[in-house]
Amino acid sequence: MAINQSVCFGCFARGGLSAEEVIAEAARIGYKSVEMLPREHWQTVRDHGMRVAVVVGHNSLPDGLNKRENHDRIEDELLANIELAAAEDISGLICFSGNREGKSEEEGRDNTIEGLKRVAGVAEEKGVNLCMELLNSKVNHPDYQCDLTPWGVEVCKGVDSPRVKLLYDIYHMQIMEGDLIRTIRENIDYISHFHTAGNPDRNDLDVEQEIYYPPVMRAIAETGYDLYVGHEFSPKGDPLAAMKAAFHTCNS
Repeated sequence: MAINQSVCFGCFARGGLSAEEVIAEAARIGYKSVEMLPREHWQTVRDHGMRVAVVVGHNSLPDGLNKRENHDRIEDELLANIELAAAEDISGLICFSGNREGKSEEEGRDNTIEGLKRVAGVAEEKGVNLCMELLNSKVNHPDYQCDLTPWGVEVCKGVDSPRVKLLYDIYHMQIMEGDLIRTIRENIDYISHFHTAGNPDRNDLDVEQEIYYPPVMRAIAETGYDLYVGHEFSPKGDPLAAMKAAFHTCNS
């Protein structure tokens, strides 16, 4: 079973490349999606036979759902973006726990559950996934609360909605947890999107970094997962060559 691969637009739209060039090359290589790109390019993605897998669902990564004072704002943003995603055939919206800022794991978890419950019913009605992103708090996002898979799974179980799951970022979770394949297999029911990047430098999926991606991708495919794996790394060289290499690495 092949993985449905996606390109995170901002990582590859660089070096003077136009949006059309990036999107057209992604389609030519065999990608199924280009994600996280400005709305003015969504139709171009569809014109090339692909889908926009995910976009960001609410503003502000540090000020997220773990703080009740943010719930009204985030609810408004998510409801509007759920409607937009449903109309534009976008499968998921990325959500953020926010930084701890002194909140305990339990308080942050319960607040996040409460915030997501406010919009889960509409997400179910419209068929849009809310993807709570797992990020590392060790290197890139100090103090971010949803930094371990068990915490994220507890949130999903607390909301108890088929449309509230995790964005499992392989790069971030390699930093925080390791044990990638076992963790993915045991928690696939709570995952609705994946991101990739090489560790430690968040670059290409090559032999200079420590994650061996082919067996990770095979493990994902073997679970029957049928959504998307998005490449979110900074190419060290030519972006289009890096895009092609990542596709073949994860399709082997």
